[in-house]
Amino acid sequence: MKNILKNTLLVLLSILYIGCKKETSKKPLNVILMIGDGMGLAQVSTAFYFGKNTPNFEQFKEIGFIKTQSTSHTITDSAAGATAFATGEKTYKRAIGVSKDSLPIPTIIETLQQKGYQSGLVSLTPITHATPGAFYAHVKDRDSHEEIALDLIDANIDFFAGGGLKYLKRRKDKKDLYAALLAKNYQLDSVKLSRYNIHKRNGYLLANDGLPSKLEGRKSFFQDATQLGLDYLTEKEKPFFLMIEGSYIDWGGHAMDAELLKQEVLDFDKTLGVVLNYIKKHPNTLLVVTADHETGGVSIGKSYVIDEATGEKQEETTNVSINFNNDQHSGTLIPVFAKGPGAPLFKGIYENNEIYHKILKAIHNK
Repeated sequence: MKNILKNTLLVLLSILYIGCKKETSKKPLNVILMIGDGMGLAQVSTAFYFGKNTPNFEQFKEIGFIKTQSTSHTITDSAAGATAFATGEKTYKRAIGVSKDSLPIPTIIETLQQKGYQSGLVSLTPITHATPGAFYAHVKDRDSHEEIALDLIDANIDFFAGGGLKYLKRRKDKKDLYAALLAKNYQLDSVKLSRYNIHKRNGYLLANDGLPSKLEGRKSFFQDATQLGLDYLTEKEKPFFLMIEGSYIDWGGHAMDAELLKQEVLDFDKTLGVVLNYIKKHPNTLLVVTADHETGGVSIGKSYVIDEATGEKQEETTNVSINFNNDQHSGTLIPVFAKGPGAPLFKGIYENNEIYHKILKAIHNK
């Protein structure tokens, strides 16, 4: 009798497991794209040398590399790099959501909105900056912030958080785009990451320009904004595409500031932990982590101290140093980390615009 009951229980559990698995597989795929602006392999490596805990990067098994050149320059910039991710087409340096011939190209957000997807953007820069802007705007030059902001009004982004308030409220053309968003049923906040309104789209513009860097006192905004966006998009019970940008890793490279670079990478890795915890609870989510380019020609090398008694330089056996080649972007291959349904698609070496096509393929295959 015991064996019969045991076998019956096992059968019931198997049926329940298979049923749950089928139910999960039927759900549309959520997509989270994390971009560490300026984050090459050396920048990622700093998390392993300077963090107190095991880096969240170590949780990935599916890893590839992208080539980053634009159509106009071998060394790309964030605008052309993000546009390649967002549209699936390479374009010229400084372009935002337009082709090499300056013609608008549909972004992945626009494409997925037609499939019933929600959309979200989290950035430390103005929401009109090159990387976030490339996912909803179509302008010829990245510095046209006010023009990019105009595209935000009709982009119907469900959730966004970052800076850039001045490009909506203190414009040269005197237009009040903040009021325009309110008129389009947005809940907006320019003071704090307040509770979202589930019945509206939600936007947070918490700085006139960019938010502070970690060295300037930015606290847990990156993790908090990411978690808030995930909570909102999940509660809406529709599939979503969420782009999350760690903007100031790039700034550390441009400033050749090792401490800034180190702290921004660690903050990115901490935010990555928030996202990885989310996909453990929501396995129907694809996470892709990469960068638009590398900045600073960074390497991890030997660390030295000067012996006060002799004046001689001595190698530290347990420490490393962050070294910069220059203060510009470089052309090194960029790592791609993927986790979740479709993650094996991102292995190998390929062009940066393939990120877009691989994401859509993962969604289609689901």
